[in-house]
Amino acid sequence: MTGIPASDSAEVANDEQWMRHALALADRAQREFDEIPVGAVLVGADGALLGEGWNLNIASHDPSAHAEIVAMRQAGKALGNHRLVGSTLYVTLEPCAMCAMALVHARIARVVFAATDPKTGACGSVFDLLGDPRHNHRVQVLGGVLAKDASLRLTNYFRAKRGRPLLTPDDL
Repeated sequence: MTGIPASDSAEVANDEQWMRHALALADRAQREFDEIPVGAVLVGADGALLGEGWNLNIASHDPSAHAEIVAMRQAGKALGNHRLVGSTLYVTLEPCAMCAMALVHARIARVVFAATDPKTGACGSVFDLLGDPRHNHRVQVLGGVLAKDASLRLTNYFRAKRGRPLLTPDDL
């Protein structure tokens, strides 16, 4: 037998399922709030949805209201704890430095992101805050899950803002 082992293929399918949920939240951010289309979903170690969010920094006049932070705040309230031990955060764009450090402080076990952020990515693209051995907690990182879908949304959001023609998936 060749290919992906059954346990790995189940994890890949699970990651893609949750990332699709995050992409739907990104669509909502753009459609309902004219925000940059970034969505995030926080899932507990037991596979239960703990929190979700999308960018709200423009609508809420809050520079910290990134999708990741919104999802973590919701999860913290649901659990009654600022520690989100054993959880996985799915987000459509590589977390920035603020969000990456919040992941460390919350003790999140794993972050799965779609598109890399070549300007402010802090999970390996520009910075690697999560891999820094000086922190007292390590977060596993997996990037590139449904990256093309997320990249197209982000690219087209900014193209529309600039009055440029939208791209299709074949253009990426």
